[in-house]
Amino acid sequence: MINIYVGNLPYSVRDEQLRDMFTEFGNVASAKVVMDRDTNRSKGFGFVEMDDKSAAETAIEAMNGKDMGGRPLRVNEARPRENSPRGGGGGGFRR
Repeated sequence: MINIYVGNLPYSVRDEQLRDMFTEFGNVASAKVVMDRDTNRSKGFGFVEMDDKSAAETAIEAMNGKDMGGRPLRVNEARPRENSPRGGGGGGFRR
């Protein structure tokens, strides 16, 4: 399974539209536009999972820089998430 990052999406794009953009290149296992939890609005990026590495590479090549709603898409293979500790950090109070 190849995970593809799709950035600079118009805020109106939803999961089904993202899926449709990539189906011409091969089987899309999943497509998810990342939404803001508080506002339920798109954050302007998403992820597409494809089964076939060759199809995914072709899709990345074809879609990267493609204009969508006046915005050039940024498409590349997604990097694994870094497991950074959440919260806690920084700036303790000193007397």
